[in-house]
Amino acid sequence: MIIIGVENMHKYCFVFALGYLTVCQISRVYIFDYGQYSADFSGPMMIITQKITSLAYEIHDGMFRKEEELTPSQRCLAVRRMPSLLEYLSYNCNFMGILAGPLCSYKDYITFIEGRSYQLTQSEANGKEEIKYEQTDPSPNIAVAQKLVVCGLSLLFHMTVSKTLPVEYNIDDHFRATASLPVRVIYLYLSLMAARPKYYFAWTLADAINNAAGFGFRGYDKKGVAHWDSISNLRILHIEFSTSFKMFLDNWNIQTALWLKRVCYERASFSPTIQTFILSAIWHGVYPGYYLTFLTGVLMTLAARTKEH
Repeated sequence: MIIIGVENMHKYCFVFALGYLTVCQISRVYIFDYGQYSADFSGPMMIITQKITSLAYEIHDGMFRKEEELTPSQRCLAVRRMPSLLEYLSYNCNFMGILAGPLCSYKDYITFIEGRSYQLTQSEANGKEEIKYEQTDPSPNIAVAQKLVVCGLSLLFHMTVSKTLPVEYNIDDHFRATASLPVRVIYLYLSLMAARPKYYFAWTLADAINNAAGFGFRGYDKKGVAHWDSISNLRILHIEFSTSFKMFLDNWNIQTALWLKRVCYERASFSPTIQTFILSAIWHGVYPGYYLTFLTGVLMTLAARTKEH
């Protein structure tokens, strides 16, 4: 730390964490089971990498940067003191998000652990809307039940429709040789749409688990209805009825998108869009398809911005 400087520790932490994750991804893909999407250690490692790097940057913002240098979001999430070992391990390895996330900021997590989340959220909402609500702990039961229903429907869809439209059939030699181009394009679209419910199931279940533990309360709306979506990872209707590539990305894997924005996009000195998509590809894994997908995403994003202007 003396040699490299404490003020640069967040950068070295980022490089080490992402480098270790990449080594894990390489060993999983090219040593153990190439092409097999199984539940293994790499999934939790991806989440922990996000948490470690997020916290490193939040500590840097809170302890080594001037207040006027921070953006509003950085100022809100900045950590002003060094976490204890117990707090650090609790944040990274808590049972609610160790397997599938979703990512949350360290400040939000500690606020929840200390039991301050309800009071803070309500006072902020009341101050803004000038409406007074009773200071009671909201029940997550309805939100959890609704999300479990979504999980059940997603799982049912995956076990039925998704099985009849396997993605692997797109590269079947007989199908490629006999089907016309329009048929292949239509099947590609339908099979990819049918593959999404497994992600809906995993992320919604993870969200429900956090809510059941009391984490994820965002606040009340004007009618006094409690909302449990502060760490939700997707908005299914917005995804299925998205009208642009940006709208799809904004509602898919939301917490990862926020992580990319906070640690890369807002801090990049040049070409933030390109750097962010490259980081996303590296974080996802080492399959060539990831890099093709996200580099294509760069072109689509830049083209959409050009059209808007």
